[in-house]
Amino acid sequence: MHDHLAHAAILMRSKLFVPGSRPELFAKALRSGADAISIDLEDAVLEERKEEARASTATLLDQRAGLVDGIILVVRVNGVSTRHFSADLEAVARPGLAAVNLPKVESPDEIREVGSLLDRLERQRGINRPIGILANIESPRGLRLAAEIAAAHPRIIGLQLGFGDLFEPLGIDRKDAAAVRQVQLAVRLAAGEAGVDAYDGAFASVGDMDGFRAEADHARKLGFKGKSCIHPTQVPVANGTFCPSAEEIAFAKRVVNAWRETELTGRGAIVVDGRMIDRPFVESARGMLLIAQQLEAVG
Repeated sequence: MHDHLAHAAILMRSKLFVPGSRPELFAKALRSGADAISIDLEDAVLEERKEEARASTATLLDQRAGLVDGIILVVRVNGVSTRHFSADLEAVARPGLAAVNLPKVESPDEIREVGSLLDRLERQRGINRPIGILANIESPRGLRLAAEIAAAHPRIIGLQLGFGDLFEPLGIDRKDAAAVRQVQLAVRLAAGEAGVDAYDGAFASVGDMDGFRAEADHARKLGFKGKSCIHPTQVPVANGTFCPSAEEIAFAKRVVNAWRETELTGRGAIVVDGRMIDRPFVESARGMLLIAQQLEAVG
């Protein structure tokens, strides 16, 4: 397991996509209540508008470099193998960028290559806060190598699922809950092996809020930390789903407090509210309390 960036400090219950070619939408997205905004230079931008989108995104990153409002800025660049990738990374590697989102990752070597490029750009530009890498798992090969991808570099902040690119070429029904859940679990376990977070993919049926909520709820039960949003109406649902309830926080506090007392007595397991508790439960409770602290900090 690598000494990854402090991904636990990154709160991304919701990550709202905005096309880089639509800068008039940037301000609205920043007011949406999303924990993170993901400016897209890839699929949402036509070929002839790539350069324009790149420039608009760089301007936004420069404008927000000194702002501290809790909103995380992510940019989805074009894939490492595309002719746009180098120009994308050069344009967006700025102090305002929290993480670069790499689409269609199929090899740990891609992650290591991007990590080395970011090392150079950060040195050249005096960027003090390391830029993370959010790796998209959205192909059969990427899914098969997901754990290796997740562990490829300390810059990895998490794996993100991409259902459309994974399912459509194979003729898998995006609405087949069994297929969705199998892939969710596989990605979550791969992320867990590497000790990084997992983020659920987008839900394209914007009008089907019940479907979005159900998919997000299942992802949360699997330990995902958030879900992509493609419309502002999905943001509050994601925020609410990936937020610990008051009851969960209260239970976590009881677990941590009881364990602290137990450590003094030397016992290895305890019972809290009728549940047998040992170390994995305690670590989970501590993680939940950390999320609660972050949510309190951002209001």
